[in-house]
Parts: sequence; C-alpha cells; structure tokens
Amino acid sequence: MTDAAPFERRRITVGPHTFDALACGPADGEVVLLLHGWPEFADSWSAVLPALGAAGYRAVAVDQRGYSPGARPPRIADYAVPELVADALGFADAQGADRFHLVSHDWGGMVAWSLAGAHPERLASLTVLATPHPEALDRAAADDPEQHHRLDYVRFFRREGGAAESSLLADGAARLRAVYGGKVPADLVEANVRRLAEPGALTATLNWYRAPRAVVSVPAGRIAVPTLFLWGSQDIALGRRAAESTGEWVDGAYDFQPLEGASHWLPEEVPELVTPKILDHLAAHRQR
Repeated sequence: MTDAAPFERRRITVGPHTFDALACGPADGEVVLLLHGWPEFADSWSAVLPALGAAGYRAVAVDQRGYSPGARPPRIADYAVPELVADALGFADAQGADRFHLVSHDWGGMVAWSLAGAHPERLASLTVLATPHPEALDRAAADDPEQHHRLDYVRFFRREGGAAESSLLADGAARLRAVYGGKVPADLVEANVRRLAEPGALTATLNWYRAPRAVVSVPAGRIAVPTLFLWGSQDIALGRRAAESTGEWVDGAYDFQPLEGASHWLPEEVPELVTPKILDHLAAHRQR
C-alpha cells in the first residue's frame, strides 16, 4: 500500500474496543465490509478497495480483534467466533448499515460463514475467498487424510505456552515470512511482520485458532444469502474436496469459481482476477 492510495484511515468503536480501518468510496454508498485472514490486516485488501469505491460502494476493511492494538483483550475466550461475528455486525452498525455486503478471506471467511448462517437478514450478499464452509472443511478433515494433515499447522498454533509464537518469530521471523509462500508483496509482508512482532500481537491473533473447541469447530449453519466462493487450486491448506463440497451447505444462489493455479493468498496474489468477480457479484445483488 502506498501513501498515494485513495484510502481513508478510520477508527471504529465497538463496545469497549477500538478498531483501525481503511475505507474507500462515497459515504452514502452501499456498505461492503471486508474481513481479512491470518496473518494479514485490512491492507491485504489494498488492491481491491479502490475498485469497490470507484464502483460507488462504501468499502470498509477493518483490522479485526487482536490485530488492532485497541482491540486486544487478554483471554483466549475473547476470540471465540461469536465474539468475532459480533464485532463484524458492530462494524456494519457503525456505518449505519442495516444490510450490507460481506467479503472475506481465510479466517475472515470462517467469521463470514458463521455470520451468514446466523444473521442472513443482515446480508445483501456474501463473498468468501479460499475458506470452505466450516462444515464442509470439518467433514473433509475427518474423511480425507490429506486434508487432515493439511491442518497440522492449526494443531501447532492451538498449543498454548508460546511455542508457536517463538517458532514463528525466531531467526528474524523467518517462519512467519515463509507462511506467505512468496505470494504476497514484500512490502505487505514486512508491514505484517513488524506489526505482529509488537508485544502481545501474535498471541492475540493465534488466539483465533485456540478459542474453538476443536481444530475446525466453527459454528456455521446453512447459508440462504447469495454467495460467491473463490478458491485457488494451489491452496496448500484448504483442499479441493472441502472446496467442491461447500455448495452442499448453501441454499441460496451459489457461484463457485475455482481459480486454477492460484494459491491461498487471493486478495494479494491475484487481485486482477478476484476484483472483477467480486464486483459482478455485488452488482447482481445491489440493494438499489
């Protein structure tokens, strides 16, 4: 992200927490809320936000709980999915949006599936990048040894006591940098690493993995809202079986578009592919 990028830097207060955010587009535009994954921040959407703003949407990307210094509660239980869903609804409320479009990636996708299942009346549309429906992923992890082992990193992250934090930050955060697989622009990687190395930051973000009762135990019901699901065929964490079976959990209009050759880091790696697809989905479900 460069200083010339047309972003507004905002702060959003939800309950006792203050969240940092980036925004683009007219204040009276339909709200599009963008939720990032791990280990990313709102600026993972840097290449997507301006296009949404230019299309007339009020696009808001937030550094979520644990990522914003003003929203870093101490307990693992504070990072349970219902808390994260409540935050997302609070972000929309702060924009005055009774209904909004939700765009998400990675862990943000887990939050999005859960929100869409529990609060369909709040959403005009849902877009998820990379992350299968939690029930589809849970079933694939149980039945498919390959998918089970793809999630070994989650089992490591769920350990308490600081082992994951020490490993990721050792040797100048070499392992943390390696997570991005060379698919994320170097300036974003360095900014992410710098922010995650702040005292308490990495632990807070890993608490997203530690709060559920099991590896992929995320509450998410059936999905009634119009849904676009984009998945990269070279995603090393989230395999084809879970991706292809996600539609079994969607009752509303559903569009699954595999991106052959793309990896997990879709917003940063192939924004030129995902942005037009997001815009088409939003346009098909505009509220006015």
